[in-house]
Amino acid sequence: MTGDGSRFGYRITYISQTSPDGLAHAVKIAQPFLEDSPFLMYLGDNLIQDSLMGFVQEFLQRQLDAMILLKHVPNPAAFGVAELDNDGKVVRLIEKPKNPPSNFALVGVYLFAPAMHQIIAHLQPSARGELEITDAIQSLVDIGKTVTAQQLKGWWLDTGKKDDLLEANQIILDATLSSEILGDVDDMTKISGRVRIGKGSRLINSSIRGPAVIGENCHIENCFIGSYSSIADSVKLIDVEVDHSVVLEGAVIQQLHQRIVDSLIGRRARLVNSPQRPKALRFMIGDDCQIELI
Repeated sequence: MTGDGSRFGYRITYISQTSPDGLAHAVKIAQPFLEDSPFLMYLGDNLIQDSLMGFVQEFLQRQLDAMILLKHVPNPAAFGVAELDNDGKVVRLIEKPKNPPSNFALVGVYLFAPAMHQIIAHLQPSARGELEITDAIQSLVDIGKTVTAQQLKGWWLDTGKKDDLLEANQIILDATLSSEILGDVDDMTKISGRVRIGKGSRLINSSIRGPAVIGENCHIENCFIGSYSSIADSVKLIDVEVDHSVVLEGAVIQQLHQRIVDSLIGRRARLVNSPQRPKALRFMIGDDCQIELI
């Protein structure tokens, strides 16, 4: 989805972790690329509202060994938690503690000096057989390195599950979406609220209720697109109703007789109504999927 980064004005290099050996292992195999530069580690299923620029500037100016970002949460037992001293330095990291020493959850955004590579080189696997980034940070603390923490002021969302991703979609649409119509919209189509339609998209006899976003090169015909729906590029929707859902790139949904709500549709997925008899449900479903028929 990010490609080579050119669409964002960046150059992205991908380094493949061929087996799930832990976050610290991911840093270990990236060391030849990182060399002796300080670096930021951002777990991809996190979304935060705060800008990272101020954290990065402070980390570099103070020449810290590590900085972790935290968020005050009402249920710290469900997260990794940091215990801090009076100066805001990290004393201890605890994974999902029964008796949390604080309400500060680890967000999954870290800044490290190159010294982290030496720590990871001598790190032993955890009980689950992985090189844990929290163990590496704790090792920095134990040998007296300067590890500080900063608290996020804005929202933090962990989008590892479907409902979390839909919540993130709703928050981002509320916070950032402005109306922009760059596609071709016919006279029969009705648009209300904040709606963004990308270049090359064509809307025919449809109703779009914002906040909603439709990407580039989509074909939307005889459809209802409800609030808090995000439709990615090159999606084809014909004779369907979609509400509070995310449809990813290249998906095709045609002639379904029930409204799709609270759903996440993957890239290049196809949902179609078959005319064949006898009438039946026919699925090809991947690992760890969840389908609800109502």
